[in-house]
Amino acid sequence: MNCAQTEAVAAYCARARHIDLPEGVAGKTALHLLDTVAAVISGTALPAGRAGDAFARRLGGPEESLVLASGLMVAAPHAALANAMAAHADETDDSHVGGRFHPGCAVVPAALAMAEAFDRSGAELLRAIALGYDIGARAVMALGLDPNVKPRHSTHSIAANFGATAAAASLAGLDARQIAWALSYAVQQSSGVPYWQRDRDHIEKSFDFGGMAARNGVYAALVVDCGWTGVEGVLSGPDSYLSAFSDAPVADAFSDGLGERFEIMGAAIKKWCVGSPIQAALDSLTALMAEHGVAADDVERLTATMPDDRLHIVNDRDMPDVCLQHLLAVTLLDGDLTFAAAHDRARMDDPAVRALRARIGAEPSAELTAARPPRQAIVTIETRDGRRLSHHTRAVLGTPANPMPADQVAHKARDLIAPALGGEKVDRLIQALRDIGSLAKVRDLRSLLAPAQGM
Repeated sequence: MNCAQTEAVAAYCARARHIDLPEGVAGKTALHLLDTVAAVISGTALPAGRAGDAFARRLGGPEESLVLASGLMVAAPHAALANAMAAHADETDDSHVGGRFHPGCAVVPAALAMAEAFDRSGAELLRAIALGYDIGARAVMALGLDPNVKPRHSTHSIAANFGATAAAASLAGLDARQIAWALSYAVQQSSGVPYWQRDRDHIEKSFDFGGMAARNGVYAALVVDCGWTGVEGVLSGPDSYLSAFSDAPVADAFSDGLGERFEIMGAAIKKWCVGSPIQAALDSLTALMAEHGVAADDVERLTATMPDDRLHIVNDRDMPDVCLQHLLAVTLLDGDLTFAAAHDRARMDDPAVRALRARIGAEPSAELTAARPPRQAIVTIETRDGRRLSHHTRAVLGTPANPMPADQVAHKARDLIAPALGGEKVDRLIQALRDIGSLAKVRDLRSLLAPAQGM
């Protein structure tokens, strides 16, 4: 039995709650917390958010943690699941290319639920969130996946599961041996098959990316906190996580750089509330619109050249917020792309949108797949007056190569939260989340997070 990786990861997780984050890491973690909370609140009115809220309402339990959709106080696992479902309901949540997952929608709801249940401080919450990004990303990096081959398992589910478990175990105050047991329950709960791309309603996809992992992570921490034991040395070696999920594991990647390289610094915050592969295409299109004054009536033909390993995720999809051609058409027609427009399913049948969409195509590119930074796109427009305009987005706004300034993240959050909470409350919530490291009790956020009718 090879216990080295499990012991190293568990020992670091046990220490992480007591170690101050570097200033830049703490600041970026607070922005990801803010961005995810905004995603939860904006996603509560969408089908996945409503589904999570209804399930938490049905199960109830001890009043440990807040469901943001309704102001309900329920058992921590149910709150984590409901808030995570809402966090990925609208494709506005963050992403991590190296870890191949959306960390915030799972890690942040699990951490919030546990911080409330165990009455932790804002600083402890912040450290647990950063830890979740670290362990979640490394769990996939350790699989040694070929970047040119589609994985058999859904990394979005697996990485999120490990990230949420690490964050929850930290906030439960488990010691190193107990965290090793919690990681064993994380391994046993690891699952996910990437057929979520066929989910028209975005409900199961929200469960796959966020809800399942947040619930699993909280469960893993709570059962150990209740006295359960587990198997040790489960991450690497024979009969382990890596042996089950990988043909070419890189075991050292699990612990490499812990405490020195913080994976949250490699995570991206989206400008656009749409599927991640579409971000660069929208950046390119809006740049052309701004520079050349191009509008819908000017377009004879538009071609989006996309990485060939990601185009299938967004190519001619039947959900508005993950359909490349639809979103480019709406952006041209409206002159911009709002959250409401990106999620308006009815507009997929709008004759004007469909007519423009027929003039929009997509081409896969192996060169863009290999290009760095990743997720680049080229948009080329042939205009009716004979011009050929092109823009290549190399560093997508919001990615580590082109990060969004804090005021832009706050502006995005305000737009997403204000319809649900109102202006004055939004400003106080945004400031509290940006200053989360100085908050004595995470429970003090409840009055700002819950909708008025729920208080």
